[in-house]
Amino acid sequence: MAQSLELLLIQFLMPDNDARRQAEDQIKRLAKDPQVVPSLIHHLRTAKTPNVRQLAAVLLRKKITGHWAKLSPQHRQLVKQSLIESITMEHSPPVRRASANVISIVAKYAVPAGEWSDLLPYLFQCSQSAQEDHREVALILFSSLTETIGNSFQPYFADLQSLLLKCLQDETSNRVRVAALKAVGSFLEFTHDEAEVIKFREFIPSILNVSRQCLASGDEDVAVLAFEIFDELIESPAPLLGDSVKAIVQFSLEVCSSPNLESNTRHQAIQIISWLAKYKANSLKKYKLVTPILQVMCPLLAESTDRNEDDDLAPDRAAAEVIDTMALNLSKHVFPPVLEFASLSSQSPNGKFREASVTSLGVISEGCLELMKNKLEPILHIVLGSLRDPEQMVRGAASFALGQFAEYLQPEIVSHYESVLPCILNAVEDVSDEVKEKSYYALAAFCENMGEEILPFLDPLMGKLLGALQSSPRNLQETCMSAIGSVASAAEQAFVPYAERVLELMKVFMVLTNDEDLLSRARATELVGIVAMSVGRTRMEPVLPPFIEAAISGFGLEFSELREYTHGFFSNIAEILDEGFAQYLPHVVPLAFNSCNLDDGSAVDIDDSDEDENVHGFGGVSSDDEAHDEPRVRNISIRTGVLDEKAAATQALGLFALHTKGSYAPYLEESFKILVRHSSYFHEDVRMQAIISLKYIVIATQAALQGHNEGMTKTKEVLDTVMKIYIKTMIEDDDKEVVAQACMAVADIVKDFGYMAVEPYITQLVEATVVLLREQSACQLVESDSEVDDDDTEHDEVLMDAVSDLLPAFAKAMGSHFAPIFSKLFEPLMKFAKASRPSQDRTMVVATLAEVAQHMGAPIGGYIDTVMSLVLKELASADATNRRNAAFCVGELCKNGGDAALKYYGDALRGLYPLFGEAEPDNAVRDNAAGAVARMIMVHPETIPLNQVLPVFLKVLPLKEDHEESMAVYSCICNLVLSSNSQILSLVPELVNVFAQVAMSPVETPEVKAHVGRAFSHLISIYGHQMQPLLSNLSPAHANALATIAPQS
Repeated sequence: MAQSLELLLIQFLMPDNDARRQAEDQIKRLAKDPQVVPSLIHHLRTAKTPNVRQLAAVLLRKKITGHWAKLSPQHRQLVKQSLIESITMEHSPPVRRASANVISIVAKYAVPAGEWSDLLPYLFQCSQSAQEDHREVALILFSSLTETIGNSFQPYFADLQSLLLKCLQDETSNRVRVAALKAVGSFLEFTHDEAEVIKFREFIPSILNVSRQCLASGDEDVAVLAFEIFDELIESPAPLLGDSVKAIVQFSLEVCSSPNLESNTRHQAIQIISWLAKYKANSLKKYKLVTPILQVMCPLLAESTDRNEDDDLAPDRAAAEVIDTMALNLSKHVFPPVLEFASLSSQSPNGKFREASVTSLGVISEGCLELMKNKLEPILHIVLGSLRDPEQMVRGAASFALGQFAEYLQPEIVSHYESVLPCILNAVEDVSDEVKEKSYYALAAFCENMGEEILPFLDPLMGKLLGALQSSPRNLQETCMSAIGSVASAAEQAFVPYAERVLELMKVFMVLTNDEDLLSRARATELVGIVAMSVGRTRMEPVLPPFIEAAISGFGLEFSELREYTHGFFSNIAEILDEGFAQYLPHVVPLAFNSCNLDDGSAVDIDDSDEDENVHGFGGVSSDDEAHDEPRVRNISIRTGVLDEKAAATQALGLFALHTKGSYAPYLEESFKILVRHSSYFHEDVRMQAIISLKYIVIATQAALQGHNEGMTKTKEVLDTVMKIYIKTMIEDDDKEVVAQACMAVADIVKDFGYMAVEPYITQLVEATVVLLREQSACQLVESDSEVDDDDTEHDEVLMDAVSDLLPAFAKAMGSHFAPIFSKLFEPLMKFAKASRPSQDRTMVVATLAEVAQHMGAPIGGYIDTVMSLVLKELASADATNRRNAAFCVGELCKNGGDAALKYYGDALRGLYPLFGEAEPDNAVRDNAAGAVARMIMVHPETIPLNQVLPVFLKVLPLKEDHEESMAVYSCICNLVLSSNSQILSLVPELVNVFAQVAMSPVETPEVKAHVGRAFSHLISIYGHQMQPLLSNLSPAHANALATIAPQS
């Protein structure tokens, strides 16, 4: 075999393809015989040309696994000895490396079986040889052996670490230092023992030295290995970095800032900063690295790049990602330096810097939203100024930034509509299509959160949008449709005059079938659903059939995004038609089922790039058992279109069930199975929709089975499954939004179904709530890299608002029986009230206390002394929401706190007094202050100096904004009148005026008006004709309204 095999190996390396193919077929045949192993070993040691020796080693690597067990002990010994000789005596580096690869495969079988006990001692000896080649190949082998026999190194770990550190510092050979760097990377990938990994901390200075030397000599590929090592260290939950974070950041910033380096090298450096911001934010804060990082990252936004290169590697794009990540994790520290950079750069003569100025503000708007809302004036000054910049790229970036603001700085940004909207309307007529498109995006995002403020702009807006819709390229038409959708949502009924025209245009888009037009068709389908929601059932129902037909036919076009938007369209139509949607269920529910059951199409890229580079074409010569050859999985990409489609279909099932209730019965079982499955789906968007939809399935099940014998039992079974899913999600799900939705769903079920429905789960619900309040659930676990300051934990406001809503829900359902549960929740809740916490945390606590007091009643008295000082302090908060919640809370604590609250009445009145004056800018705060005083008067009128309080109190009436306070406020006044209280009777002119305005109000309830009517009649009965002058001062409309509500005697 030996001679023929040598000829075949030589033939395989010929340039002639036919000759190669023949050689490959014959090698395949020979390779089935175990004797191929000694033959290949022979050629590995004796073939004249390095190429043939290397090919023999590559083939050995492929075949040795299948044949090892069949070899005699003598042949096994020969293999081991020859491989050691090859790596020791071979002159060709590629052959040495290929032999090292074979050794790592043989070692996988021989070392654990005790058949190669001298291998590791030999490698240790080699690594200390005077010969550079020996030291290098030993390190290469240490690298590859970690993959196959890593566990066998355990006893030698300390020695190995010293050896690697020594080799990293090798004074004579760069090749040895590089091989040591690679070996460090392999060991870090292999070992997960915290005590072992922590020792690598002392390697960091040497790793940085080797990397710097590699960069200096142009070996960027090797230098990048350092970043891979840091990546491993950063992602480890162990506190591995310590103060070496400073050196890593400094090196990474040097690399990012070097425009002469390859874009991939710089990108890896930027990526390390991004990982640090994500996983070790507290370390960046502790070592004061945030500002130095931003001083490099912000100017990188202005770096010009050749747009032909891979966009994802472009430094400006990567820097924007880092700034975004830092803003999300370190908002307080990121905002001031970015605002300073933006202010200075907006004045720069260099257009790239002016562009970077507005880009930086757009990028941080999600993470720094609270801080930006307080500085909107100067920020808008920069961005609106940039919309008029002579450079197109600056105007485009400004439009992008405005769109981001519109998305994240709500609701504050909308109050600036008078300055913002005209600027955007200008920008949509820009000469550049790119600026136009970004401006339509900004317009869509801005209008989405507007209400009636949009009405004065409706005509010019719709004129431009409808014009653009008919004359623009497809991508602009799509953004236009988004903007029209936002305008329709904001305008509601005022959109009716434009609806017919828009719907006619959409018919054209909804029958397009060319691949390049399907995204436009999807947007059009979405827009029809939005217009339907705005104009309502009466106008929409008669014209619906052709749209429904077009939407259903779109499912035959195999375009995921069209299916996604169509599910959203059906959800909207279900919402406006309610039970009337039942006729469409047989057509649309199976389509939603199909989307829910789609294969995700997870695409896994296999990276087999570590194959010997100059030997190709061995696809056909595969081994019998290639388990040893597991390639690295480079990345897993999920077809996001399918995910979005699944999420939309999951949402649709819930909304169909909610709106068609009993008619949904035939689909309940299958829907329930899908939603239960999706509640533990790998992607959070799908899980979130499943969590929301499960609540609707409970409602529909109850409606569908009412009156059935087994109805109660079946509803209980469904509720049981759903509650268990919610409780598990609260503690175990790692996504904050999903957990927030589970909390909201639990609160809704408690409200809708009452305490008895959730009584079996109350213990677990309380435990889950405690875990969330203590910030110890899976979605709240923070890094362990440095001391986390308990008061500075930045948590998700949406999540904690949802968690805190559970307490009032329980209190409302249980009344005073909530007291023993509240005693368990009180202490973890109050952690959020510390002075060092952000103001939104404190107001969350105050709002929760207010609602618990309102519903739990008297037992709140036991907490008055602990909480009253916090609540009174919040009355003076700079934030209107805090003042409003505090005023409401003071009233509820005084109303329900019994004698314990009495001693605080004086302080409460002093704290509330400023909220009645001109200096209070917020009507809702004033209304809540009035509500608080009303509650105090109702429970203890004798402790209130009515002669001083009532004139101030009446002066702020009628209520302007928070009409939930109406019952408390007007009941208080009416009761004082009906009991002929002398202090109130001295204020009859003011009373008549207030009563007339309440009688005229379109927002006050009949119940409130009836109360006022009785009090007014009482005044007439006391004062008779003396009232005439007061009544004649009223307008006829007010006088008539008063007469209408007064009971006829």
